Amino acid sequence: MEPIIEVSQVTKVYGSEKDEQTHALRGIDFTIQRGEFVGIMGASGSGKSTLLNILSTLDKPSTGEVIINHNDVTKLAGNALADFRGKEIGFIFQDFNLLENLTAAENIAIPLSLQGVKPRIIRQKIKEVAARLSITEILNKYPAAISGGQKQRVASARALITQPTILFGDEPTGALDSKSARDLLDMMADLNQNDQVSIMLVTHDPLSASYCKRILFIKDGVIHEEIQRGDQTQDDFHRRILGILGNLEQ
Repeated sequence: MEPIIEVSQVTKVYGSEKDEQTHALRGIDFTIQRGEFVGIMGASGSGKSTLLNILSTLDKPSTGEVIINHNDVTKLAGNALADFRGKEIGFIFQDFNLLENLTAAENIAIPLSLQGVKPRIIRQKIKEVAARLSITEILNKYPAAISGGQKQRVASARALITQPTILFGDEPTGALDSKSARDLLDMMADLNQNDQVSIMLVTHDPLSASYCKRILFIKDGVIHEEIQRGDQTQDDFHRRILGILGNLEQ
């Protein structure tokens, strides 16, 4: 298998040496292989959001190395960083982050428009990704006219249209009802299984995590435990996750 993310001895410290410092990450090491579906779990303040921000190039580590698709992202800056983020990284947020004055199709087109892709190619790619995510019928609607589940599918299409190296999900089911959440998770699992989309999902929700193939549990800025789903059923994996979370909170 080919590693697409390699994290080596990553730390993150907030505050100067003269002030009280907060150590959010204390030496994180792990690798994500192409085609994996990996979950990151931990309590509030464990460091999982800091880790996500660093991996998605929204923040930089204090020390350590982050390699994504053979690029050391800690050394990128300015236009090079923006180009890398636009082409290599897809991001699904909890609150959708759709522009209300744009149609679904126009929202999906944003990443390619920013890259200067020709309109004809953009239209074709929108058509393809919309068909894949079953949102063709709502492409001309504005966000206010569609459901939460449909908004998240539009956001997912926007994240996928550049065919990124890695798709990051930041609590993507947090604003959805239970049915829409399951629909989104089924869609992500399908993309991973059938299209080999590599996914890293940050979540506090055991049900969401049970869709992953591997989970890293973070506590106090370090990887406390790692588990693989293997041949377990999703229900058994879900129960195993609940047991570990219970131990982490003790």
